[in-house]
Amino acid sequence: MGLHPLEFSESYLDSPCFREKIKAHEAELEKTNRFIKELYKDGKNLINATKQLGMAQRKFAQCLGEFQFEYIGDAKTDDEDCIDKSLQEFSSFLKNLEDQRELMMRNITETLMKPLEKFRKEQLGAIRAGKKKYEKETEKYYSSLEKLLNMSAKKKEPQLQEADVQVEQMRQHFQEESLEYICQLQEIQERKKFDCVEPMLAFFQTVFTFYHQGFELANDFDHYKRDLQINIQNTRSRFEGTRSEVYELMKRIREIPPEFKQTSPISCEGYLYVQEKRPPPFGSSWVKRYCTFVKEQKILHMVTFDHRSGGKIGETESITLKSCVRKTTDMLDRRFCLELDITDRPGTVLTVQALSEDDQKFWMQAMGGKEPVGVYLGRTYSKDRGIDAQLDDVGLSFVKNSINAIETRGINDQGLYRVVGVSSKVQKLVSLMIDEKSNDLDLSVSEDWDVKTVTSALKLYLRSLPEPLMTYGLYKEFINPAKGGSPESRIQAIHCLVHKLPEKNRQVLGLLMKHLANVAAHSKQNLMTVANLGVVFGPTLMRPQEDTVAAIMDLKFQNIVVEILIEHHEKIFADAPESGPPSPAAPAFTAPTRQSKKLIRQSRPLAVYNPQVLDIQNVSPVSDSIVGLVLDGTSMGSNESMSSHSSSASASETPTDKNDHVPLGATLSSGSNSKVSSAAVSWSSPTSESPPAGPDKGQPEESVSSSSRKAKAVYPCEAEHESELSFQVGAIFNSVTQSREPGWLEGELEGKRGLIPENYVEMM
Repeated sequence: MGLHPLEFSESYLDSPCFREKIKAHEAELEKTNRFIKELYKDGKNLINATKQLGMAQRKFAQCLGEFQFEYIGDAKTDDEDCIDKSLQEFSSFLKNLEDQRELMMRNITETLMKPLEKFRKEQLGAIRAGKKKYEKETEKYYSSLEKLLNMSAKKKEPQLQEADVQVEQMRQHFQEESLEYICQLQEIQERKKFDCVEPMLAFFQTVFTFYHQGFELANDFDHYKRDLQINIQNTRSRFEGTRSEVYELMKRIREIPPEFKQTSPISCEGYLYVQEKRPPPFGSSWVKRYCTFVKEQKILHMVTFDHRSGGKIGETESITLKSCVRKTTDMLDRRFCLELDITDRPGTVLTVQALSEDDQKFWMQAMGGKEPVGVYLGRTYSKDRGIDAQLDDVGLSFVKNSINAIETRGINDQGLYRVVGVSSKVQKLVSLMIDEKSNDLDLSVSEDWDVKTVTSALKLYLRSLPEPLMTYGLYKEFINPAKGGSPESRIQAIHCLVHKLPEKNRQVLGLLMKHLANVAAHSKQNLMTVANLGVVFGPTLMRPQEDTVAAIMDLKFQNIVVEILIEHHEKIFADAPESGPPSPAAPAFTAPTRQSKKLIRQSRPLAVYNPQVLDIQNVSPVSDSIVGLVLDGTSMGSNESMSSHSSSASASETPTDKNDHVPLGATLSSGSNSKVSSAAVSWSSPTSESPPAGPDKGQPEESVSSSSRKAKAVYPCEAEHESELSFQVGAIFNSVTQSREPGWLEGELEGKRGLIPENYVEMM
């Protein structure tokens, strides 16, 4: 059973039972007081711990935002660029989340801590004061009563009457205090039910609002996350292909190092030990120097470098060579030496020592020594010397035969072109098919050769050609567009280069690209997307004449070129280009990347629950655009994701119910029937510093500007939300107006009105 009610009538009797009831009420309120004190202490600890968490998160976000990946080579792919920017995106996401957490903690202080402490001090404190006063009046009344009762009856009547009046007055005063005290006790007992619980409801609603905002941020982030996962997967696939090529190159260099010694028709370089003569009696010393010999000018540049001294580079010395003679051990007790006659120092002879006999021959040949020996002159290494493949009618027939067989028998096989056949069977099939006497075999009906053997044979044939299908001469020209420029400029450049290929090369390449586009169209079954096919065929169709790590680092750009050829094969191979490739001297006019539509991603307006309808702008200056949100007995914020944009399209939006559009400055009141009388939803108008709120994704808003114009698309764009427009280059938009969402326009295209990224069009 709960506490007994304190009847006013019982206060006149002031019975022991009544006093026990009062003590029970007092004990309950004292317990409530201790509970609130403990809760307040724990709340302070929670706020401090959350502040520490917020500081750690912000430091973590700052560390993420300040780091930047470096890349190998002279350019990076679009995927690598997105990965590079991802750390800044993560940092921005965490900072936005911490802004909301900080606002949540400010709100907890206002909605939980202060109301509870106020109740404890004002209400429970008043009970303590009332208890002291009640006990004091009790003591005074009963002391006076006992004094009256102990008075002698022989006293004079006036004295007795005066004493009776005084005691009666004290009794009345005591009873009044008793009535007020028991009324106060019962009032506080009832008041605590809502004065204590309502702040706790506000606390939980604030927490729920924070998690709801986190959910909305996660929705905003989801599209970017999926795109980034694709970027990462593409980069990982390219890494796997690059790594295998690097290991293969390392293996070949380990087996025959001289074939891969770096040289060129212009210069050669390497380490030489140079004899430096000293005054007697010190003799001479040998100093290791890194030397670069420019053949045409006969200039030898020498720079001192000692690996043991921490890799410190010394000054560079240059000399002009007149002649080079091999120095025998009869003349000098050191092997592998050369004697250099110097033009700019008449009469001076410089003695240098090579690292080995082969190295000595190498330098002698480069410097035109008197005993030249035939050494490596840049011979190309072929991985498949056993296959005598040629790009002739027989080879073309084999390509057609293979494509027909693959599309007939295995277009849906998982891992098509990735899963390889048995090496011996593959080589046997290639040898058989390029033999003019036995090339009439129809692979589409033959069961002797499985699909993976046919795909591997086709790749082996293409790799075994004396020159790659896309030729050595055009290799760099094909790679350059993939390293930069807009998508349209890339397509245009590759279109022009394809039509520079020899007729037979272009014919085979066209057949192959049409086939690979067909393979990619069945990617749901065979799992071979355009990106996967680019990884497989990039190094097969194009490769540099020399095997170097730098060339291998360009594999990722080879993949991009092949991806473009597959995706746009109909346009590229159908007709010759109308104009030549973009001039390399012209400034690069780069289209905005998919992520550039994300440049307008701002911090989501923060939702706050406050039953007191606080002035949010004064409470929390955390964000430039803050939304004050108050419980109306239902859910908080939006029931719909505020943004379906990917990493390429995400912006600041004001949360609204998916069925109701709330304009800026509007206030929604819960009305008189609201369960919480003070509940309301308040949208704070943006200040001069804050960006205007974005349009509701489900329904584009009316434009801020009253004037309308036309605009022309300068880049293609694919809509990523139903409220956006898809368009190609040259599309004309009517009734174009500025959107409330920064960085976006609104316009009409083919009868449909929607959002347009501002940096994808030019006004007319």
